[in-house]
Amino acid sequence: MTAIGIISTMLFVPGSKPDRFGKALASDADVVCIDLEDAVPESGKGEARAAAIATIAEGVDRLVLRINGMTTRAGLEDLLALADAPRLPSLLFVPKVENAAEIAIIRSVLGARAPGIVPLIETVKGLDAIGSIAGAPGVAAMMFGGGDFAAELGVDLAWGPLQAARGAFILGCAGAGVPAIDVPFIRLDDQQGLVEETRAAKAMGFTGKAAIHPAQVDPINAVLRPTAEEVAEARQAQDAFQAAGGAAVRFNGRMLEAPIMRRYQRILDMRSKNDA
Repeated sequence: MTAIGIISTMLFVPGSKPDRFGKALASDADVVCIDLEDAVPESGKGEARAAAIATIAEGVDRLVLRINGMTTRAGLEDLLALADAPRLPSLLFVPKVENAAEIAIIRSVLGARAPGIVPLIETVKGLDAIGSIAGAPGVAAMMFGGGDFAAELGVDLAWGPLQAARGAFILGCAGAGVPAIDVPFIRLDDQQGLVEETRAAKAMGFTGKAAIHPAQVDPINAVLRPTAEEVAEARQAQDAFQAAGGAAVRFNGRMLEAPIMRRYQRILDMRSKNDA
């Protein structure tokens, strides 16, 4: 999806806590997202923005950024500050996106320097427009923002109440051919719950999941990153399919054809760092 590759784990770190940036980068998260939105009070937006831009200017590719929404003053100030920044993050997460015009505004302001954009779908209105948002030029991935969605629906931030919304979200992402990142699991002391939700997200089609604490990173990676055995099987399947000239062929007791090979290709694209 970018030079970083497909994201399995994205760890949020508050923009108001620059002392935590290095600690977050010490984790095995694929990317660390400096958060200027929910994690920062209004009174601290300017200071957090300056700290984030200064840190990103140091050139760490794994650092990405979540700005404030495009319908807020803080979001517009974030965007204008980025336009003048010496270096932009490789990915820009944009909260509460409800139409593709917001993506076009970002690309217009940042011009040729615009990074890959990751819209967050956090409202019913945004979900209704997911096809046009996910298919907008410059969109590198999509993220399901369950917290605000749950608040709008008046339900718990849990798997069951949001399963239908997740399903609609995944369909929109698949239709546009972009990877889908799931909302963080907020119960920090429930590692088994984190694993179970990550497995459910993977089964539904999510390729990544956000984390809000470094201790969540390894359990998410263990579920979402392919094992060495899965990578080996995918490579064997690829060899068999190519040897058959792209025609349907029997492999490990199953029929290999183009749709099945797309799943194996995804495994190869997401292969673990240790196997890469």
